[in-house]
Amino acid sequence: MYAMWRLQVALCTLSVLLSLSSAGESKARSCSEVRQAYNVQGFSLVNVPHQEISGEHLRVCPQGYTCCTSEMEDKLNQQSKLEFENLVEENSHNMRTTFVSRHKKFDEFFLELLDNSEKSLNSMFTRTYGKLYMQNSEVFQDLFTELKRYYTGGNVNLEEMLNDFWSRLLERMFQLLNSQYHFTDDYLECVSKYTDQLKPFGDVPRKLKAQVTRAFIAARTFVQGLMVGREVANRVAKVNVVPACVRALTKMLYCPYCRGMPGLKPCHNYCHNVMRGCLANQADLDAEWNLFIDAMLLVAARLEGPFNIEAVIEPVDIKISEAIMTMQDNSMQVSAKVFQGCGQPKPSGIGRSARGISDVFSTRFRPYTPEERPTTAAGTSLDRLRVVWRTMQHSVIDIKEKLKESKRFWSNLPDDICAKGKLAESDEEQCWNSHTKGRYFPEVVKEGLTNQVNNPEVDVDITRPDTLIRQQIMALRVMTNKLKNAYNGNDIYFQDSSDEGSSSGSGSGCSDGCTTEFVFVGTEAPVIGADRSDERAAAAAAGKSLSRGPSLMLVIVALTLPLWAMKTQWR
Repeated sequence: MYAMWRLQVALCTLSVLLSLSSAGESKARSCSEVRQAYNVQGFSLVNVPHQEISGEHLRVCPQGYTCCTSEMEDKLNQQSKLEFENLVEENSHNMRTTFVSRHKKFDEFFLELLDNSEKSLNSMFTRTYGKLYMQNSEVFQDLFTELKRYYTGGNVNLEEMLNDFWSRLLERMFQLLNSQYHFTDDYLECVSKYTDQLKPFGDVPRKLKAQVTRAFIAARTFVQGLMVGREVANRVAKVNVVPACVRALTKMLYCPYCRGMPGLKPCHNYCHNVMRGCLANQADLDAEWNLFIDAMLLVAARLEGPFNIEAVIEPVDIKISEAIMTMQDNSMQVSAKVFQGCGQPKPSGIGRSARGISDVFSTRFRPYTPEERPTTAAGTSLDRLRVVWRTMQHSVIDIKEKLKESKRFWSNLPDDICAKGKLAESDEEQCWNSHTKGRYFPEVVKEGLTNQVNNPEVDVDITRPDTLIRQQIMALRVMTNKLKNAYNGNDIYFQDSSDEGSSSGSGSGCSDGCTTEFVFVGTEAPVIGADRSDERAAAAAAGKSLSRGPSLMLVIVALTLPLWAMKTQWR
């Protein structure tokens, strides 16, 4: 019996010794793979253990035997934050680039169209009407100046500006047609009051004004929408990484290092929970972003328009001829009614023939033939504008596709980042589950801030929304409202103050206490240009509305209205 007892003791002792030996071997597991991977990250190997050490010092990673020191964990924390910022930047790069490049292209197109039109008309009418045109050219120069100022973000009421243009034009032509009289400024002001009543130019001013306002409202609003999308995307892509997110990222991305498995990727669902926690505020932007994209698509459809540029330009000469002939045919009746209402003017003592007016108005105006159409100083004909327009049509189709692709971008961002095979492991059994290699069992939480209350991986304070994100939501809301008004042809800067829409569109999107840089001021919207980089100005610029066939209407404004007006005056 005693011998048997001694044998059992010996066996137990041997078992203990074998266990201790096995534990010693576990403690002594090599960290060579970790050292290599850590070095690849660009970190120094000084103080990096060659074999596993006890991990009581770790604050984020599991505290068993580890290949990480406190200094390593701190550096991996910083690396996790940097990698996350880069991931968001990279995954949003294409979408952000779309807004940058398309904004630049559209802006350059419309400005080129205006510049070419102004140069072309100035050159043509200087040759055609000579001194007479040059003496009155400021009327048309002012028109182009105001159109450009409106498009580039100025506080211009298009309708009032165009009404003023027609009034000035009537005053000039009335004097030319009645050059035997002397007119005081007060008398001419009286004449301008009869513009709407007498309709000296027929119905052309009303029709062209509708086309002009709709064209420029469309152009300005769409380009500003592209700019706002660009600015919002750029700001939101620069994520604010809170400490709780950094901890979760480190645990997911680099705690496998500390456990001696540096090549192990996180489980797919695990990655989703971490990213949805870290990008909860970005996901809350998604609803307003989608409404903004829908509104942009509506305006883009208007920009495509049911007509091509030829269909708009070809009838222009007929309209011009109609308007000028109407003014000529009705000049006596118009003058008689003005004299009746404003009084008989005093003779000037200078006959019409002395001024050469009879030479100017002796024959009816005839439309240009295609060969006689105005050309720019550089010799570029309207064919150049047609080429630009066709290019623009392709650009509109392109931007529509890009806009559609950007819908639900922010709520889908965690999915894009955690794509299997890239950041996350496709094998659900051979992945890092936050503790070791194996399946990840917790359910994936839904996107958005309020849904993170039960996130098992990221401790998200759902009571404190990100201020910057809320500001971008407000910026999108304001721009979407402008786009919807633009779609209906309304310029909400100048709606009646009693109109509900005016309060939402004419002022800022925030209260006085709002610190956002995306305040949309309705009185002095800044200039928008392809190379304008001031972020506050860029963010504040969203501003007008659109209507039917905008780009085509813009061509009318740039080419037709001044052409019609000039010929009306000089004919």
